Amino acid sequence: MQLPFTVDQFLQVFEEYNLAVFPMQVTLYLAAILSVVAILKRMRSASKMAAGVLGFFWLWMGIVYHIIYFSTINKAALVFGVVYVVQGVLFLWYGVVHDKLTFLFQSGVRGSVGSFLMLFGLILYPLIGAAVGHVYPASPTFGLPCPTTIFTFGLLLWMDTRCPKALLVVPFLWSIVGLSAALTLGMYEDLMLTVAGVVGTVMLILPRRSCEAVPASR
Repeated sequence: MQLPFTVDQFLQVFEEYNLAVFPMQVTLYLAAILSVVAILKRMRSASKMAAGVLGFFWLWMGIVYHIIYFSTINKAALVFGVVYVVQGVLFLWYGVVHDKLTFLFQSGVRGSVGSFLMLFGLILYPLIGAAVGHVYPASPTFGLPCPTTIFTFGLLLWMDTRCPKALLVVPFLWSIVGLSAALTLGMYEDLMLTVAGVVGTVMLILPRRSCEAVPASR
């Protein structure tokens, strides 16, 4: 797949973004961690908080990263930005305005996979990136599309209610788009994005009992 920019241009956008918005990256990390802690502690406002955090993340990625920065080397990012903003609004609409998203950690396959994906997006993603040569500030930090989409799938897998399918369309499509960056640009940490998108979407569409089912021993 021929991309309209080089690897160096791609990494330079990360560098420009990271230097310009610092220390916002720290705030985004803290918001993610606080939302997880709130769910684990079963705080009354945990679900609205988690939905609000996801909404903010997607609005931030759409406006700040895609429209302001990524569009300087790829005009398609203007479209990505609008789509991301729509995704952010959907999280706020379903989870904050109408309070239809309930997050509750439960042990089992979905809970474990969700926990792993959140851990990957927050910690393992940058460590793998550094190992393959993507060092800050010329690296995708949390709050940028790929690690944050992985985290999004992880948090959605902690939902106690059925996930509205409208919330899965954009994250799933981005997980497929991200495969091109992983293979063409050598962003090997993004390979987990596609795994998260496929596995997460399937698990969220299937009834919880199907995901947790364990074959009976003979």
